[in-house]
Amino acid sequence: MTLKPDDLSHITATTLGHYNSVAEGFREGTRDHDVSQNIAALLRHIEGQEPWQILDFCCGPGRDLKTFNGMGHVAVGLDGSERFADMARADTGCEVWQQNFLELDLPAERFDGIFANAVLFHVPKQELPRVLAQLHTTLKPGGVLFSSNPRGDNREGWNGPR
Repeated sequence: MTLKPDDLSHITATTLGHYNSVAEGFREGTRDHDVSQNIAALLRHIEGQEPWQILDFCCGPGRDLKTFNGMGHVAVGLDGSERFADMARADTGCEVWQQNFLELDLPAERFDGIFANAVLFHVPKQELPRVLAQLHTTLKPGGVLFSSNPRGDNREGWNGPR
């Protein structure tokens, strides 16, 4: 079944509405999640001179953005949730872009690495090739995309209100 523009808008609005409504609880609930192995997996594959330009794609309230920044990299966050973008800016001092994942406006060849930790499952599969192409375009030549998904059984659909 092909999703129409209205369907995609509904999915986006519902998902972002959920994250905006639970932002504070989400921050507290994920503050101590250890994703150091995922950060290391991204960084060990980036070549070139440090500090690296890193895009934290779906930065949420900024936990990993703060880690990249603390390591001396130039970290930029991106999140669709207004509340998360505001939290990430306030908590990290980093540049954070609020953008809907289905309406990205990314600069060409800006980043050495993209950290897409537990996020791409939010992109409907029909839109995934386009979003991945946009992420590829914002990578410098030889740049690295790290992606992970938390769990699932290879089915697309709703998980509660997201």
